[in-house]
Amino acid sequence: MKKVNHTNDSRERDTMRPEYDFSGAVRGRTAARYAEGTNVVVVGHDVLDVFPDGISVNEALRALAPVIRRRRKMRKKVSRVAARY
Repeated sequence: MKKVNHTNDSRERDTMRPEYDFSGAVRGRTAARYAEGTNVVVVGHDVLDVFPDGISVNEALRALAPVIRRRRKMRKKVSRVAARY
């Protein structure tokens, strides 16, 4: 079996570039915003033409949400009825 050299492992390699300058950075500046529940979702390349920004994604999800909620309620009712038998 071949030994693996972990020092060259890409997960352990320093990926900081010399042009990155954090000298003026403030630690935790955006922490409160993330604590409020900010969600980040990566949209697939194949649907970027339909959903070019967050507004279009949210509009589509708001339109679809009532359908999903109805289906969940129906599934709960079916499972309750099935549990009786």
